[in-house]
Amino acid sequence: MGHLAVRNLGKAYKRYAHPWARLLEWLDPRAIPRHAAHWVLRGVSFTVEPGESVGIIGVNGAGKSTLLKIITGATQPTEGTVEVGGRVAALLELGMGFHPDFTGRQNVLMAGQLLGMSAEEVNQRMPAIEAFAEIGDYIDQPVRTYSSGMQVRLAFSVATARRPDVLIVDEALSVGDLYFQHKCLLRIRAFRDEGATLLLVSHSPDTVRMLCQRGILLEDGAIRKDADAASVMDYYRASQVRRCELAAPGESTADLEEGAARLAGRDSKAVLAHKAVGGVRVELLAPTLPLHSGDPLTVRIAAAFTAAHADPHIGFGLRNNMGIVIYEANTYTLRQPTRPVRAGDTLTVAFTFPCRLWPGTYELMVGVADGGYDRGSFARALFFDQSYLIFEVVAGEAAGWAGLWNLEPEVLVS
Repeated sequence: MGHLAVRNLGKAYKRYAHPWARLLEWLDPRAIPRHAAHWVLRGVSFTVEPGESVGIIGVNGAGKSTLLKIITGATQPTEGTVEVGGRVAALLELGMGFHPDFTGRQNVLMAGQLLGMSAEEVNQRMPAIEAFAEIGDYIDQPVRTYSSGMQVRLAFSVATARRPDVLIVDEALSVGDLYFQHKCLLRIRAFRDEGATLLLVSHSPDTVRMLCQRGILLEDGAIRKDADAASVMDYYRASQVRRCELAAPGESTADLEEGAARLAGRDSKAVLAHKAVGGVRVELLAPTLPLHSGDPLTVRIAAAFTAAHADPHIGFGLRNNMGIVIYEANTYTLRQPTRPVRAGDTLTVAFTFPCRLWPGTYELMVGVADGGYDRGSFARALFFDQSYLIFEVVAGEAAGWAGLWNLEPEVLVS
């Protein structure tokens, strides 16, 4: 079984004020250093137990890829240690080692041996590698004739030809098409279910929630939050909304500090509440409680404003206990006009629909924003709660279906 231990890890790069400073420092290493240390990682410590799945998330430049390169040995740390146990498969930059003038088959043979397989084992696994990659006759064509997606297909197939003890993935699937991404996710999930240790870097909170038990948020080269995947992903989503809001014009320094402190204090529930919204009240209205699958349901949201807004909008979303978003929309995306509000006004919106959810536990997401544009973007986020309330749905009178959402198809037999 694979395990991973990272202790006080740090990585610094040298920054020189002038191009000649590097040469002068190299010519006289005993002189005063002419560089400044730029730390991209500092004081990072965590452990991953055998069979555990951990997702790492953060904005560009947070240090995610550097961390994985150190763990896999591609880069040496400036300080700290890394301990990795078991056979490792790292999917960092798929296809990077392929030679463009060699065929796909030849590259598979070389890449497989670099991964620790013998030539005989690679040849034994070749039919399965070809079948998973699905690139047809291109397997015997030079790699320079491949599209980037085809290279990803072949590289992923080689890297996962046998189940590793530790699987490390760094946004390697973002180039592939949706069909192949789905195949890759199924294979990663199968490895995880068979006991492989998973370390996944992704910009998709939903992917991390779906595949990982635990989440780590990196921020400016340090761990900002390390907890269960759901709470870390919710916090990350809310912090990104808050980040967009803080970038809006007209915010004072005091507003920014107040907002940051508020967000840090509410990280357990990942709630963003701007001072322009005095409060939000939500009601679930249904014929009976608990909610029954198939019954009509109304989600009524009332937002009280403490400031004027010309184009306010209210939205909601539903997701299941795996974190998968089932539905998400708002008055702007639904092309429902609202009205301007003044300080002291309350805007109430009711969304009515049949509750076609499969029996289970669900979370209600609620958001309030101002200034809609470009398919659901907003100039200002005013309120955002990733988990406003949790509710149960029980079976209705006649199920007759299974899944997440009842499509209620019209059936015609001829």
